[in-house]
Amino acid sequence: MIRAAVTGASGRMGKLIISNIISLKEMELSAAFDLVNIGQDAGEIAQVGHLGVPISDVKDMEKILKESYTDVLIDFTISDATVVNAPRAASAGVNLVIGTTGFSNEQRKIIEAAINEHGVAGIISPNFSIGVNVFFKIVAEASKYLEDFDIEIIEAHHNKKKDAPSGTAMKAADVISAVLGGKKYIFGRQGLAPRSNEIGIHAVRGGDIVGDHTVLFAGDGERIEIKHQAHSRQAFASGAVKAAAWICNAKPGIYTMEDILGLQLY
Repeated sequence: MIRAAVTGASGRMGKLIISNIISLKEMELSAAFDLVNIGQDAGEIAQVGHLGVPISDVKDMEKILKESYTDVLIDFTISDATVVNAPRAASAGVNLVIGTTGFSNEQRKIIEAAINEHGVAGIISPNFSIGVNVFFKIVAEASKYLEDFDIEIIEAHHNKKKDAPSGTAMKAADVISAVLGGKKYIFGRQGLAPRSNEIGIHAVRGGDIVGDHTVLFAGDGERIEIKHQAHSRQAFASGAVKAAAWICNAKPGIYTMEDILGLQLY
């Protein structure tokens, strides 16, 4: 039985991840963490019934993870929280599934160093949707044949999303750039902005859009658009729980969703 813990247990993603965990016979919720609803039952907060797992203060994370014999921690919070929580979990010998985005280079280095230092396995991905990761593969393949086309990436998310552009949009840009030998990124355009040999990246924020990503290849007299649309957060939650099951059988190190799905992007 895989024992999984969740941070941000009172949030939309946290509650959905808890629901996905308890739906699997081979996995159970071992611990839950948040800054609110401390002491309340995580299952009742997630509206999946009483689970006997109270929401704990993140300050007690290392102690709780050890006492609960947790195998893996799933973290979908914010970058400033994850950069503190991930080293705590790693120091407790707990594997990590991190879906938080918006890390600075320094924050990413701190998390990766903690994973390597403590000999655990961790997967860090901007998007755990199975479809999005296949989307990256399709975009990579298209880029090989459309090198001379202008390339633009447009992403849209709900009005509560904190970081922009999305981690998924940046991953798509990085995939294309790697295939094509390096590209400059332009974030939006204003005033005099003649197009050069760059990838344009544009963010839309509004309403309750779960997540739309479009890569536009525009040539002379034609264009190709490759699009992924998430209809609900279930796409991310189910992928994260699948990753949690996979990472518990992996050797220590840092992994991506390509490893889980057996995808080679470039």
